[in-house]
Amino acid sequence: MASAEHHPFEFQTALKDLANSANLKAVPSKFNFINDSTALPCDSLPVIDFSAITAEDPDRRSQAINDLSNACQEWGLFILVNHGIPEELMNATFTATREFFSLPESEKKKYEAKSASDPINCGNFNVADTSNQIFTLWREYLKLYVHPDFHCPNKPHLLSDVLREYSERTLKLTRKLMEATSDALELERDYVEQVLKLDSSLQILVANLYPPCPEPGKAIGLPQHTDPGLFTFLIHNGVAGLQIEHNGQWFNPVSPQNSILVNVDDQLQILSNGRYKSVKHRAVLNSEKERISIVVANGPSGEAVVGPATPLVQKDGRPLYRSMRYVEYLETQLTKSRMNGKSLLEQRMI
Repeated sequence: MASAEHHPFEFQTALKDLANSANLKAVPSKFNFINDSTALPCDSLPVIDFSAITAEDPDRRSQAINDLSNACQEWGLFILVNHGIPEELMNATFTATREFFSLPESEKKKYEAKSASDPINCGNFNVADTSNQIFTLWREYLKLYVHPDFHCPNKPHLLSDVLREYSERTLKLTRKLMEATSDALELERDYVEQVLKLDSSLQILVANLYPPCPEPGKAIGLPQHTDPGLFTFLIHNGVAGLQIEHNGQWFNPVSPQNSILVNVDDQLQILSNGRYKSVKHRAVLNSEKERISIVVANGPSGEAVVGPATPLVQKDGRPLYRSMRYVEYLETQLTKSRMNGKSLLEQRMI
């Protein structure tokens, strides 16, 4: 399957109505993206017990940190359990975002993005594949910048409170996971906090709606990509659709109820000087059920200049990646993520 890059913004917001129309038997041509979504089942993903990472027992914590490090090296993805976020809150995020997607188009149009950096935007956009063919994603989304400043639509009335609480809780989890990875990489915690400016870390929440698609092999929710930040958290409404790449093969990850799928992102691969792997993943479609996913992308501060950690460069003898300000990395990925067939992460390699 060809990788894709973001194209200058051309938004489509009527997908939900289109998908619900009774006479829709085929995918309209503008969504046409032929893809093979074949993937193997995968029930052996690393499972990380968050309560062990925060345990007072040093042996239990040490084992959990070792397990976390292995997961970041080998898979770039793990299942987080015993994380302390109530299942009721997780379910409430689906209820509130479904209500948002069900608002009249006139209400949602208030939040159509004019640029990639708008703190609230929704809709859908066209992308270009590596042959520069333009197509539209079979996806409607709501994207919010939620830290260091919280932004959210004022309707539906439950949305703001629910997403604020969920973002705050996931931010705390991320700080603890970054402490654990710092220990695993034998880095000082204050080194990571200072270099990445974690007090003002940039956190983006995206709610994705993937309606049933009459021809799932002729459209795509999201083409293969990696995420730009440190750790990305994903939960979904019980309908599968996420696929991950591991050793050149695509897999369907299976996660237990109330768990969180966490994937390693580009900045953590760069910071670790290549020890940890940013995982390629994609969102595929089905013809029967609506899928909702809530994604929280946890990054450094937008102003942080991210490069390989100096102590790791000293160990390795050289840096494997060029440094770049995180906000510039984000803007580049959103506007022109590929150059000469290379992803932005590959372009940063020395």
